[in-house]
Parts: sequence; C-alpha cells; structure tokens
Amino acid sequence: MRDARTKEAAERSRQRSVLMARAQSGDQDAYRVLLDDVAQALRGFLRRRVADTSEVEDVLQDVLMAMHRARHTFARNVTIDHARRRASRGRWELQVDELPDQAGSIEEPAAPRLDEALAKLPASQREAFEMLKLEGLTVEAAAERAGTTAGALKVRAHRAYKALRAMLGGGE
Repeated sequence: MRDARTKEAAERSRQRSVLMARAQSGDQDAYRVLLDDVAQALRGFLRRRVADTSEVEDVLQDVLMAMHRARHTFARNVTIDHARRRASRGRWELQVDELPDQAGSIEEPAAPRLDEALAKLPASQREAFEMLKLEGLTVEAAAERAGTTAGALKVRAHRAYKALRAMLGGGE
C-alpha cells in the first residue's frame, strides 16, 4: 500500500510540475487547475495545524500568494529538491554492476510494522504519538484535544517513543 501511495504522490507531483510549467508559459487555465488542486490539499493540512479554524481560509490565501510570488523559481526549486534526495539516497544505497542471482534469506522474523506496534501501546500513549507524529499537531493543540496538560502529553509521548523503539528494534 505504501508503494501505491508513493507512486500516486510521484504522479501528482509530476502533474503539478507540468501544470506549473504551463502556467509559467502563460496558460491561465493550467494555473487555475493547479491552484485548485494545491488548495484542496493545503486546506486539509492547514485545518490540522491552524488552531483557530476560522483563520484557515486566510492562511490558505497567504500560502497561495507565496506560491504565486515564487512561481518563477518553482522549476529550479523542484530540481534542487530532487538532487538533494538523490544525493541523500546515494549515501545509503549500494551500487553494483550486476544484481545477485537471488536474495539472501532472512533468518529472523521481520520487525513488527509501525501500525502493529502502535496497536500494542496503551491508548493514551498511542493517542499522543498519533497526534504529534502522524497528524503533526503542536504539543499544546494535542494536549487540548486530549484534555490534558502539555507536560502530561509530553510524558505520554516520551513513553510511546521509548516503547516503540523497543518494539521496532531501535534500542534505547
């Protein structure tokens, strides 16, 4: 499923790049489609991160204006990001001239997946981890949603991180 999401995200990125290139060439219809597409994705992102939901549309407009002002550098920035990702991968990928005939066997059972590990956590720890790391909420916003103090939420999150590291083989 992760591979499918990665492929969808790559295709969406490619389509947005094509639309931006057309927009940079003066195609107003392509620019409108691009802004509508980006606005839809941004709106959900902002709803999770802007504390006052009545301000989401204002923040969205600010983001779209920033994108509009930076549209002339979009292709250069995408190219730089691509080069950075490729350089980063190069540090941990091993390049070989020939592929091995068969993959080696794994004698130990595979480490549990994150969703399985999360299911083993106490509900309060799982909630803290999900709000902070998966939803990207601030500590204050997550604490308010959980009905606790920021300090208590930090303790729950720390315990969750420690337990997940142990379950996923990350050690202390």
